Amino acid sequence: MRYRSLIATLIVTIVAAPKLHAQRPTISATVRAYTAVDTPIVALTHAKVIDGTGAAARDNQTIVIRDGRIIGLGSSSSVAIPAGAFVIDLTGKSVIPGLVMVHEHLFYPTGPGVYGNVAESFTRLYLAGGVTSMRTGGNLNGFGDIGIKRDIDAGRKPGPWIDPTAPYLEGKGLGLDQVHELADVADARRMVNFWADEGATSFKAYMHITRAELGAAIQEAHKRGMKLTAHLCSVTFREAAALGIDDLEHAFYVSTDFVADKKPDECPGQSVGQKAVADVDPNSDAVRSLIADLVSHKVALTSTPTVFETFVPGRPLPPGLELLDPQLRAAFEQRKAAIDTSTTSVWRTLFAKGQAMELAFVRAGGTLLVGTDPTGIGGVVAGYSNQRALELLVEGGFTPLEAIRIGTLNGATFLGRANRTGSIAIGKDADLVVIAGDPSVRIGDVRNVQIVFKQGVGYDPAKLIASVKGKVGLF
Repeated sequence: MRYRSLIATLIVTIVAAPKLHAQRPTISATVRAYTAVDTPIVALTHAKVIDGTGAAARDNQTIVIRDGRIIGLGSSSSVAIPAGAFVIDLTGKSVIPGLVMVHEHLFYPTGPGVYGNVAESFTRLYLAGGVTSMRTGGNLNGFGDIGIKRDIDAGRKPGPWIDPTAPYLEGKGLGLDQVHELADVADARRMVNFWADEGATSFKAYMHITRAELGAAIQEAHKRGMKLTAHLCSVTFREAAALGIDDLEHAFYVSTDFVADKKPDECPGQSVGQKAVADVDPNSDAVRSLIADLVSHKVALTSTPTVFETFVPGRPLPPGLELLDPQLRAAFEQRKAAIDTSTTSVWRTLFAKGQAMELAFVRAGGTLLVGTDPTGIGGVVAGYSNQRALELLVEGGFTPLEAIRIGTLNGATFLGRANRTGSIAIGKDADLVVIAGDPSVRIGDVRNVQIVFKQGVGYDPAKLIASVKGKVGLF
């Protein structure tokens, strides 16, 4: 995130603010230390507005915020600025909706088969990067994700709105001590109901779950009015769609539908599935048929390009590595250097194939979401990776406006939050990102975050980043 001091570059006018409205969020002194704007009425003037719907950007716009909501939006020549407003001149700058990302984690790989809880540092970095709403796409922290969501909601800690996914619904075979392996269908139902009662808002199935367990989990989640997503292997995408799944993680990169001798309820191994996807023609009848089936069942796909980019030889180092604990940074750079010397990596072909299939899915009428998945070999740093994800969507063939919509309104709609966030409109929460530049033309400008508004409170990215620099992976 190339941060430039807002105070140094923007012209601001401060007038005495009126009494606090009851709807405005209450934040603690701890959280207030990370803010740049904390007044009930704010007017963002002369901005380029990219509203998240996919519509063309609008120049010279004013957004008026009162008590955390957008109450005015339109041409700066016609929108009246209320008395007592904190006025920020955004000439030369853009405003986009807060990012709504749906495959995020509050853990990070800290050793072989070990994932450390980094909820404190990652929630700050997600917010600093422009993420105002997120779903944790899998939980290794048990009650930790739910607890930090409650702290953030109560204003005790800074961070995005969090939809905490329950611990993974996984069958036998993973062998990771941090993950419970389901005993049977009854166990799958029990887990869904237990974690729904404890505050989880969605569920994620994993690679070794059986069709019967997955179907039971989907039924229980839907009874509770919740959605279920999955990173699959033992169950194919077609099978999951027929069972009523809501979303599939990692898009086509983890599909085993193209494995010739795929056995029911058996994961052939991720590498086998990846080789099959790498060998398939994105324009083939087999791919078109699978896409049509997913679209007809209204199954969303979640793209996670940032984690997969780290597997591709010759790709640039991911942004934000300087924030990692030095030992974790060195470990990642060693692994990445080994990947870069590979001449046989399936990812040389697979990465571009996956991008092409995601584009074809959307062009066929499918709903694409986006997240980052900070796992793999490491190096995927919260906030920075969310911005990079939008850049990679554009690399894959989407326009900048399409990429911004995928990262905002699509996610908000899937999470059932579109009436409050995901686009810029009167009546919605003031979840907004102020950016130096014009990401509707140059998507790379999304890295130039100046202020992140969450329900009208403007957070300072530099302060959030400085609080964790060199410590990510430790807390």
